Amino acid sequence: MKITLAQAMGTCFGVQDAIDLALDPEFKDRLTVVGQLVHNPQTTARLRANGVRIIERDQIDSITTAAVMVTAHGASDATKEQLRSRGFTVYDATCPLVIRLHKLARFLERLGYFPVVIGEASHVEVRGVIGNLANAAVVRDESDLAQLAGHARIGVVSQTTNRLEKVQKLVTAIRALPGVEDVRFIDTICAPVKERQQAIHQLLSEDIDLGIVIGGQNSANTRKLQELILDRGIEAHHIEDAAELDAAWFAGKHHVGITAGTSTPQDVIEAVHQRVRELAASASHA
Repeated sequence: MKITLAQAMGTCFGVQDAIDLALDPEFKDRLTVVGQLVHNPQTTARLRANGVRIIERDQIDSITTAAVMVTAHGASDATKEQLRSRGFTVYDATCPLVIRLHKLARFLERLGYFPVVIGEASHVEVRGVIGNLANAAVVRDESDLAQLAGHARIGVVSQTTNRLEKVQKLVTAIRALPGVEDVRFIDTICAPVKERQQAIHQLLSEDIDLGIVIGGQNSANTRKLQELILDRGIEAHHIEDAAELDAAWFAGKHHVGITAGTSTPQDVIEAVHQRVRELAASASHA
């Protein structure tokens, strides 16, 4: 059984920078992160083991440390100001490419466009972007387009972890809406996400018949990688660690492709790769 690793996968620079900042020895037992720093369970466990406290955004009243950190997914200016007004020292671990998304959404608003963010309304990244805009809409799919009625000039950005094909399709649909005169789209899908999606297409071109996608279950970009494989009618499993691998998946398979989301640590990828090799060997001799 052949096993191929995606050419681009695993932790991106924005995630790694956030992790390195939170694990700075200066912060040991003195830092609270508001939300999950990154969407990965192993990283969350590592942070907690280093004395970092992690709370949800509705638990700000429970913060007992002087230092707080905004996650790699970002937050609205209002959220940061709320934390500062309570006397906390705020450290911002927002990924530079998410910061770019924030800036471009506000840029389109200043130009007089009605801002539209293509993405998941409940995702922390999208909530942060919308929180900085006076009036905006979030579009997940074509069923959400009705809320754009009455807006002739529309500015479109995307959640950084989206699939480019999906975003382009929705932009085309927005341009076709009655009464829409001008649509300005700025591509804000981040480069590491695109690289990992392109690497999936490379795996698919090599005729894999099983995909193993590694990352947190709440990681948007990881889910998109699995979708890319499933859309081609190929079996794909989204797992968080090697323990979730099932020997039955490998029966009768010839070529396994392995990839991982932008928040997945290298040691987790290596452990999964090793276990896949063991299961593949057993399946080949069965």
